[in-house]
Amino acid sequence: MRQFLATVAMAVAMGAAGAATPVQGHGVTAAVSPPKVLRYAFRVAETGFDPAQVIDVYSRTVTPHIFEGLYGYDHLARPAKIEPLTAAAMPEVSDDFRTWTVRLRPGIFFQDDPAFGGRPRELVAADYVYSFKRFADPATKSPAWGSLQQQGIVGLAEQRERALTTKQPFDYDTPIAGLQALDRHTLRFQLAAPRPRFLETLATGDLFGAVAREVVERYGADIPAHPVGTGPFRLAQWRRSSLIVLERNPAYRERFYDAEPAADDAEGQALLARFQGRRLPMVDRVEISIIEEEQPRWLAFLQGQHDFIEQMPAAFIDLAMPGGEVAPHLARKGVRGWQAVRSDVFFVVFNMDDPVVGGLAPAQVALRRAIGLALDVPREIATVWRGQAIAAQSTLLPHTTGHDPALRSEMGVYDPARAKALLDLYGWTDRDGDGWRERPDGQPLVLEMLTQPDSQSRALDELRAKNLAAVGLRLRYRAQKWPENLKAARGGQYQLWRVGGSAAAPDGQPSLARFHGPQVGGQNIARFRLPAFDALYERMEVLPDGPERLDLMRQAQRLGMAYAPYKTLVHRVVTDLAQPALLGYRRTLFWQDWWHMVDIQTGPDSNTRTP
Repeated sequence: MRQFLATVAMAVAMGAAGAATPVQGHGVTAAVSPPKVLRYAFRVAETGFDPAQVIDVYSRTVTPHIFEGLYGYDHLARPAKIEPLTAAAMPEVSDDFRTWTVRLRPGIFFQDDPAFGGRPRELVAADYVYSFKRFADPATKSPAWGSLQQQGIVGLAEQRERALTTKQPFDYDTPIAGLQALDRHTLRFQLAAPRPRFLETLATGDLFGAVAREVVERYGADIPAHPVGTGPFRLAQWRRSSLIVLERNPAYRERFYDAEPAADDAEGQALLARFQGRRLPMVDRVEISIIEEEQPRWLAFLQGQHDFIEQMPAAFIDLAMPGGEVAPHLARKGVRGWQAVRSDVFFVVFNMDDPVVGGLAPAQVALRRAIGLALDVPREIATVWRGQAIAAQSTLLPHTTGHDPALRSEMGVYDPARAKALLDLYGWTDRDGDGWRERPDGQPLVLEMLTQPDSQSRALDELRAKNLAAVGLRLRYRAQKWPENLKAARGGQYQLWRVGGSAAAPDGQPSLARFHGPQVGGQNIARFRLPAFDALYERMEVLPDGPERLDLMRQAQRLGMAYAPYKTLVHRVVTDLAQPALLGYRRTLFWQDWWHMVDIQTGPDSNTRTP
């Protein structure tokens, strides 16, 4: 009987229409509940769903719900705790942190797809070998290759170099020493140098989830539109930059809600008590709209069209959570809210290959520092962010190793007088008396910044143009959608850009990858190259956590501040609101997957039910 009803419920979840329907089975009539649908909006458009090709947080919020890495994060544990996902247990690690052996859990299957010829397809160790190799394939053009390359998987970079040198397709079939399937369910990584935090790489499921070779070869260049994984959901519909729909993966294995919140974590303990033992995912369908403008996104939530609003628009924060408490008119409806300093940073990035703002010469360093000093971040926080941000003193992110909340640096200073003095000292002066400064060689100086066509960006653009005009610098904008800006930045076809980044792991070193020379075109969108920095970065990678490594992080941080390829702006204070029908939400720290860990209350009392 249980199996029969589960089958009927699945049929409804996967597309049966509307209201509950009487179902006959073994002499019993049961009402099938309507599908549980989670609805909310992204504020920026996605770029695609191939883990090896995406770098933006919005696409990487979708991918870990479809693909699964070897390890993941405990949904409730704070501080963060890594746990097996498709692995059967934690890895076996050699004393020198060079050899990592992982055993997969048997009986995990990919979702059905024509690429498998109608046969069930089990996840095996060779799938992870193939998936990791895809990042090294030049044809994939993976923006994450630089990050993976730094892990030093023996033979992987050499295999990539052969493909580049010979101009032949990347060789997936020749074994390499650093990435081997020892048997059907055992995987071994061999690293060229100690990597004490390699487990964090294995837990980055939004990138390093398993992809089946048959699927990639079937869909070719269209693979971003055909994600096929072992995760709790599958892609059901995609209208680019408009709508993303995921449905429950009917082939998903038996997996149940479990977690280990701290004993003094009242919220975590309450969620565990409520949901422990529930089969995952608990919702049948997820519908994500792309709504870039703040007001329509806020109105969609107020009107009950969305169950959740993430990163509450700053313009409406006083209406939603004045003083950090849910507004009475919303609280009466059962709306709940959460606020936290997010592990992210916004910054202005300078293209170090640009002949005007780039380079390591004193005049260019002075220009970048002056621009940073001229930006009125306190006013930005007060007016545009409505107090929902704090000034960022460095690129190291809150809640990660190396971040010091007490640090104060030039990155967090607004001082237009110092900005003018720096410009004057290094020859960026107004020679013709028109009010605008020229270059040291007398040529006109007009700065260009990439931006997006949305209301928040327009408010920030207006403020920054005024800030720079006040010190004699002329700024114009090139407005286009975020994916186009990302493409331009990765290709070095820009001068300045305001952009943000968030942590994907508890370690702070990945945020320093923005300065690492070998990662130009990937995480290092500034295209900054400094051998002294690279030496510090590479030494950090091989050291275990401890005082010596923290000292190296501080040295690297100081170099980054001195040359200023980035001007850090703010860390956001994020506000999330949920309708009463959404149960079990908790903001994640470093991981993006949570849709399978929440429930949607259906029925006539769903607007008043609280968790």
